[in-house]
Amino acid sequence: MPIDPTAVYREMGLNDAEYRQIVETLGREPTYTEIGMYAVMWSEHCGYKYSRPVLRLFAEYKKAQESGALENAGVVPLGDTGWGVVFKMESHNHPSAVEPYQGAATGVGGILRDIFTMGARPVANLDSLRFGPLTDARNRYLFEHVVAGVGGYGNCVGVPTVGGEIYFHPCYSGNPLVNAMSVGIVPMGGIASAKASGVGNPVLYVGSATGRDGIHGATFASVELTEESEAKRPNVQVGDPFTEKLLIEATLEALATGRIVGIQDMGAAGLTCGTCEMAAKGDLGMDIDVLKVPRRESGMTPYEVMLSESQERMLAVVAKGHEEEVAAVFRKWGLQAAFIGHVTGTGRVVVREGDDVVAADVPARSLADDCPTYYLDAAEPAYIARVRNADLSNLSEPDDYNTVLLRLLSSPTIASKRWVWEQYDTMVQTQTEVLPGEGDAAVLALREAGGRRIALTTDCNPRYCYLDPFVGAQIAVAEAARNLSCVGARPAAVTDCLNFASPEKPEGFWQFRRAVEGMAQACDAFGTPVISGNVSFYNETPDGAIYPTPTVGMLGIFDENVEPVGLAFKNDGDLIYLLRPQGSENESGLGGSEYLSLIHGREEGTPPRLELDAERRVQEVVRKAVAAGLLHSAHDCSDGGAAVALAECAMAGNKGAEVRFAVTDFGDQPWSTILFGEAQSRVLVSVRPGDDQNALLDLAEGAGIEAVFVGQVKSAERFDAAGLLDLPLARLRDAYENAIPRAMGEK
Repeated sequence: MPIDPTAVYREMGLNDAEYRQIVETLGREPTYTEIGMYAVMWSEHCGYKYSRPVLRLFAEYKKAQESGALENAGVVPLGDTGWGVVFKMESHNHPSAVEPYQGAATGVGGILRDIFTMGARPVANLDSLRFGPLTDARNRYLFEHVVAGVGGYGNCVGVPTVGGEIYFHPCYSGNPLVNAMSVGIVPMGGIASAKASGVGNPVLYVGSATGRDGIHGATFASVELTEESEAKRPNVQVGDPFTEKLLIEATLEALATGRIVGIQDMGAAGLTCGTCEMAAKGDLGMDIDVLKVPRRESGMTPYEVMLSESQERMLAVVAKGHEEEVAAVFRKWGLQAAFIGHVTGTGRVVVREGDDVVAADVPARSLADDCPTYYLDAAEPAYIARVRNADLSNLSEPDDYNTVLLRLLSSPTIASKRWVWEQYDTMVQTQTEVLPGEGDAAVLALREAGGRRIALTTDCNPRYCYLDPFVGAQIAVAEAARNLSCVGARPAAVTDCLNFASPEKPEGFWQFRRAVEGMAQACDAFGTPVISGNVSFYNETPDGAIYPTPTVGMLGIFDENVEPVGLAFKNDGDLIYLLRPQGSENESGLGGSEYLSLIHGREEGTPPRLELDAERRVQEVVRKAVAAGLLHSAHDCSDGGAAVALAECAMAGNKGAEVRFAVTDFGDQPWSTILFGEAQSRVLVSVRPGDDQNALLDLAEGAGIEAVFVGQVKSAERFDAAGLLDLPLARLRDAYENAIPRAMGEK
């Protein structure tokens, strides 16, 4: 019985104009399998049909797009070592909302494959997670199982999870964000490409067998979550980290033979994306037989085989005549290795079922490159004017600043994430030097590169982005760079995960466009190009949209012989200074602050002001001071302001601090602003009195940066600030360390 294409293509997510374009391209009505292939490749998740024009604001993306050089991930040279760092971040939000363990686990698995298909050995994972308040049982369930999924996969596959961030807000109830970042290291002369080459070269399928899991996962990620989303649980893939570990070793060994001329992960859209994208990159075609694809379920149709998103699978083009040499490597590791077709010069992807039946015959470029691009309407949301004009000048001062500090430290967004990272193996591979909780960024010393150090971090404050997406995205870049500078690394490059609501609503597209504009400008200012990334739209439920969340993952590189610095106070008598731009004493940083939200119940105002050149100069002073061995600690002031940052330094070092803020150093600001405001471009450092102190002050003065004396490290385990705060470290630690375990029902 002939299929009614009108019903089919709409159900798969194509609109009428797109279907007409397919018919025009093919010169006929498409087959059922072809409709499915176009539907997934032309979804926003794969085709970036709404985001692509805006992403061209990123210079490296624009250059790669125009040259046809877009690869699985970006590469940054690691100085003159001959090695490069490969890294990328991706989202697995929708799958994690309906099946949190597998959604998070397969997110980690997928991003790892993007790294080792480049020929890089994965050395680290990070994650950026967002959930609704832990007072809600469903949010606790999602939080618990997402964390377990991240740890379960990363621990089993043998890649350390070394850092990340976790944020809680009601806007993420029902729509958690699970952004996974992976980092690898590769010889600069050994970078593998996803481009097919060589007419007649065989196409090799490797990894796990194909099942029905994950079919149309890409289109599932390109619509809003609704009450019916639970019924789409079959769209969530199931991961096997033990197979992934074998696949890592087998792939790197096979690439070392020099007989693989192109390789790609079968990610979103499965075998469809692997065939059409590799063929299109090489301006070639592929002819494959789905009956040769290893399967774990019987009776699968060509449509199901081509669209399955079963995990731990790769597609490789092998130099003709060396088929068994390469296949033997994968089989040695206990993996499937089947030759399913060959490269052609036709420019078409032909999908056969045996010798006679052709299930699909489409131009590769039409699938991979010709996805329609839409220039959507953008309109500033109505709430912007309201929050921007809010008057924050008459806020009442707290009756008890101690209570405020304890409440901030026990806010799950600020509180210790030990409950999370103790579930992760952070030391496997034994290259991690600065562990979670010890510094503002993770630090690894890479054996292959002669011990050269890198630093890694993720960052985004979505409340800032809600108030002003442009400034909020700039602050995300600035704080990520500040985190790297605080440990002593030079910010080098960015990957991003741009999480937004529906772009088809003008307000949602406005938020996205403004955030990308802000991020692009900030990355240019810091010299940190965006070399890879991901866009995740449709993050909303019937109850509302998430806050704009343009997550930044950033790589920092240490100069040789620079020792990293942590955040912990170390020595009694060390002097504590606040480094900040000159003339910033009247910056309140109350708009969008955790203090304003938690204590006053308001999410209004404008984000803290950011002056990019001043921020850059503050960071340069910190890096120079670290390189000179002047600093015993460095920690940026962010969520919760200076009081929270000081408390974190004291708790980390198990040292007290006597803080003597001089109100004259802060203009006419009230004490709540001085203590808890989140003004930008501020770093707390500790330094030995005498020569080191003087050298630090000289560095700051030479860069036009203020070094404000704020106190001294003490042996007594008390935190005393300006006569307003006076608490034993034990009370601070109880609030900070136990907030999340208590919220999760643990003693």
